[in-house]
Amino acid sequence: MNTLAAKTICTAVVLFVATAIGVHGMAAAQQRQAPTSKAQIRLSYAPVVKRAAPAVVNVYVRRKVQVRSSPFFDDPFFRRFFGGGFGMPRERVESSLGSGVIVSPDGVIVTNHHVIKARGEAEIKIALSDKREYPAKVILKDERTDLAVLRLEAPGVTFPYLNFEDSEGLEVGDIVLAIGNPFGVGQTVTSGIVSALARTQVGVSDYKFFIQTDAAINPGNSGGALVDMEGRLVGVNTAIYSRTGGSHGIGFAIPSNMVRQVVLSALRGKTVKRPWFGAKLQNVTPDIADSLGLDRPAGALVQQVRKSSPAHKAKLRPGDVIVQVSDKAVADPQAFRYRFSTRPIGGSVPLVVVRKGRKVQIAVPLEEAPEVPARNETEIGGRNPFAGARVANLSPALTEELSIDEDAYGVVVLKVRRGTPAGNTRFLKPNDIIVALNGERIESVRQLADVVQLQARRWHVSLKRGGRLLEVVIGG
Repeated sequence: MNTLAAKTICTAVVLFVATAIGVHGMAAAQQRQAPTSKAQIRLSYAPVVKRAAPAVVNVYVRRKVQVRSSPFFDDPFFRRFFGGGFGMPRERVESSLGSGVIVSPDGVIVTNHHVIKARGEAEIKIALSDKREYPAKVILKDERTDLAVLRLEAPGVTFPYLNFEDSEGLEVGDIVLAIGNPFGVGQTVTSGIVSALARTQVGVSDYKFFIQTDAAINPGNSGGALVDMEGRLVGVNTAIYSRTGGSHGIGFAIPSNMVRQVVLSALRGKTVKRPWFGAKLQNVTPDIADSLGLDRPAGALVQQVRKSSPAHKAKLRPGDVIVQVSDKAVADPQAFRYRFSTRPIGGSVPLVVVRKGRKVQIAVPLEEAPEVPARNETEIGGRNPFAGARVANLSPALTEELSIDEDAYGVVVLKVRRGTPAGNTRFLKPNDIIVALNGERIESVRQLADVVQLQARRWHVSLKRGGRLLEVVIGG
């Protein structure tokens, strides 16, 4: 197949998925009606299951990992006196099981990132409901949404698939079905209702906005389908609230509108690009609502606005309260973040804000976050407590990628390698922002690399962690 043909097919697949999404997303909501007779109550979900179940698959992941035979392997003392062979690693195979959903006829699958997450190379096998099995490869991982996109390695085979439905059309009380492979017992279908929408207090991903359902979801269901009564995909099952590991009737699914964005990015061969807002937000408490003259504590309060950001261009001000994105209400900063981040890059989106007691409508441009300055990823070397830490310059793009506060500047820690001075002292963690070193403000990776070569006996480190400023002293 030549390059032109391959590009044509890829474009056709993207257009197919986008068109399918658009057609179903724009369809008028069907009239909802409660059953009015015993005959209606005895109606079966079997036709819906027959349409949807063939597109839900089992995802098997096998990976080889190195296991230390001794917990003292990284200790220099033991390595010195017992030699390099002490505690040599041995190889072990780990397996995991989850579910996935086929979303295009050529075998594109969406599942949870935590289902396929692997240290190093992993072998992924997909089992369909009709017992066919195929290998698959990962074409996109998006840890921030806990989603991953795979492609079945089966050229020329046409697969059953699910269409996306607009998750914004769901209402509390709608009947939904959860399809997956709980506990590895085989494909299982459970029914329930949408218990709540826009749940934002579930710490599963960076974009905390979930559909809650009482349809039973158990371990192994992760990555499976949540479908409506037309057999269309409204969410990807991802988590449960449980004290025992089993279902207690509180399950959570990632809305299909977020899933769609990740899948389309994968089909275009790109990483997921989300619009940059450029303002720090906080919850509206009852006291804040009272002081601002709001009738209830809801919305996202603008705390800070970054210069030259889309929020700054839209003339948002500290003290504004965002209460609506387009025609959708905003309950809190997490809900705003979801509604804003699922918009496509380009054009603008209207916001309704409360400013000094009055509602004002503004338009925020939908732009990518710039990577300025360049990240310049560097592992610190030499004989100093920072050696082994991988650091980068912060930019709007990197703050978005790492979910760091909008007002952050300077040098961020990306990774700390085990067995190095930075790893052994354990004072640095990923996402720490190094603000100052021995009283000198640190503004770039190059500056940090120069300062740590001064061989000081005592290091006074100022760093930000989770929005808090910490002071750490290392040495005598």
